[in-house]
Amino acid sequence: MYSVVGVRFKPAGKIYYFDPGKLPIERKDHVIVETARGIEYGEVVVGRKEVTEDDVVLPLKQVIRIADEKDAEVVAENRRLSKDAMVIFKQKVAAHGLEMKLVDAEYTFDKNKLIFYFTADGRVDFRELVKDLAAVFRVRIELRQIGVRDEAKLLGGIGPCGRLLCCSTWMGEFDPVSIRMAKDQSLSLNPTKISGLCGRLMCCLKFENDTYQDQGVVL
Repeated sequence: MYSVVGVRFKPAGKIYYFDPGKLPIERKDHVIVETARGIEYGEVVVGRKEVTEDDVVLPLKQVIRIADEKDAEVVAENRRLSKDAMVIFKQKVAAHGLEMKLVDAEYTFDKNKLIFYFTADGRVDFRELVKDLAAVFRVRIELRQIGVRDEAKLLGGIGPCGRLLCCSTWMGEFDPVSIRMAKDQSLSLNPTKISGLCGRLMCCLKFENDTYQDQGVVL
């Protein structure tokens, strides 16, 4: 058995598991951990629990320490710098004549990497843009092309139901959604009625689908 805590780095983001060691970590604490992207600041959303080897990806990285107020100040400063970086990014994209829509930007906690999230209709050759950005910011630059569902998750908004988007408030990952789910629930097949802000089928079509299948109900 392994003792773990679950950490999220973004609201409604995927949960990653770490070894808490002997630290008195509790749910809602903020912690500093090492990830594939570098040193990061995250929130503990799953308190200490015991799991089997099949439930986690080994080897587990250990939590470095519980975060303090100075770490929170670093995160706030990183967010401010990220907003400034977005302005420069848009200027550079225009200068290079690239068809890209910037969605968001973020620094890793240790400021070793600056990540830009963008959408585009197709593949974009941004090699020269990356060199230009690296010369300006003097950190590792990563450009990550995302889909429309990920864009909605990052930006948030109000869904047709009048509530905040599920993907931006609590959904950690996207589940596949099909038109068959709408048919089985006798919903209108009008795209405007069953599509979310992202233009894709609404994620909530999946929520009750298992119940319909389990009961063999097709109205």
